[in-house]
Amino acid sequence: QVQLVESGGDSVQAGGSLRLSCTTYGGPFSRDCTRWFRQAPGKEREEVAGIDRGGDATYVADSVKGRFTISQDNSGETVYLQMNNLKPDDTAMYRCAADNNPVRCSQRLYAWWGRGTQVTVSS
Repeated sequence: QVQLVESGGDSVQAGGSLRLSCTTYGGPFSRDCTRWFRQAPGKEREEVAGIDRGGDATYVADSVKGRFTISQDNSGETVYLQMNNLKPDDTAMYRCAADNNPVRCSQRLYAWWGRGTQVTVSS
């Protein structure tokens, strides 16, 4: 059974950096798309970044542009979210989602979700 597992969350001070990982376990899984989301208590879930098959197409939300970068390893099994110059507003639970169906990806329907990794940024 395919699972997505996030790691790399931690507590850091403002201005610090973290690299989150979203790794596939449980069998061959050819991602067509991967997305990073975050949600802070009392706030709506926000889509932070995305990467599509082969890593050719990437994007990040305006709220993190210039600070966050999404990438993946050569095997495509791990997607990274590099977060630099972190701010207290970046504090949230970060989750990744993925799918191997381009139609579902285009409709923002993701069959696989990780449980999340907590990022806490103190001022």
